[in-house]
Amino acid sequence: MAIQWFPGHMHLTKKAIAERIKDIDVVIEVLDARLPGSSSNPLLAELTGHKPTLKVLNKQDVADPARTPLWVDWYNAQSETRAVPLDASDPAPARKLIDACHLLAPSRGGMAKPMRVLICGVPNVGKSTLINTLSNKRQAKTGDEAGITKIEQRITLADDFYLWDTPGMLWPRIIVPESGYNLAASGAVGRNAYDEELVALELLRRLQTHYAPLLEARYKLGLPADAIAALQDDELLEAIGRKRGAMMGGGRVNLQKAAEIVLTDFRTAILGRITLETPQEFEAWRTAGLAQDAQRQAKKDARAKAKGKGSGRRDAPEAGE
Repeated sequence: MAIQWFPGHMHLTKKAIAERIKDIDVVIEVLDARLPGSSSNPLLAELTGHKPTLKVLNKQDVADPARTPLWVDWYNAQSETRAVPLDASDPAPARKLIDACHLLAPSRGGMAKPMRVLICGVPNVGKSTLINTLSNKRQAKTGDEAGITKIEQRITLADDFYLWDTPGMLWPRIIVPESGYNLAASGAVGRNAYDEELVALELLRRLQTHYAPLLEARYKLGLPADAIAALQDDELLEAIGRKRGAMMGGGRVNLQKAAEIVLTDFRTAILGRITLETPQEFEAWRTAGLAQDAQRQAKKDARAKAKGKGSGRRDAPEAGE
């Protein structure tokens, strides 16, 4: 199942970013430290071009501490890019973002050349919480539902530092299935755009491989880690449902309710500190996704040519994950 979500207000956000970027010095992209590759928006990279970018790995306090440094190094190796792990609600490191922006654009500062920063991110990544922390005011609405912020707003952090907040935005076509599932598991995708049971099963597959002890610690299944890893994902979901009392008549497990339990436990970090992907895994997923998309396009072109409609025109590249 391909997970896609690009509602109308995201089209408007895309247009707003394309217009605003002309006057921007630094782009802050807020990522989810639990899925730092999947939550990085390829459409944003297209819109912002070669503007210096600060990648904020937010929610690092609930991400795997062994994996976050791998992602920081991976992003720092990219041109015109710096990466900072952060818990958006902690005011001390959040303030360091202002200094990081000045390092990326050292020629900006002072009333004559105020720093102009655009802050972006996928929905529900903690961007609004970060803005409120930076400004010491409740200027951005927060919530645990994707798509809370709907309009662009300018926020003055200092006399010479302007921050433009934009609504959370995904991209029109997610071509890497793993990224779609990870985004849905994190709450970045609208609830009407995916099947919670399927997303929970995909999440459990990843947790079985890398975090089986955390599953046992949370759900008390009475199984060693290797036995949990060996279960089929639907068997594991059913076992969790039984342990947590997600039952229906006749002794059957309510798999929908069990899925909601698993997703909530992940999103609220009750399961523990988890990162769903490494840079190497993400690059492998992305390479496979691009190859499959190229095959899809080649078949589409061939069909069009066979129908006498081949004009050499290709779909506009989505560059999606």
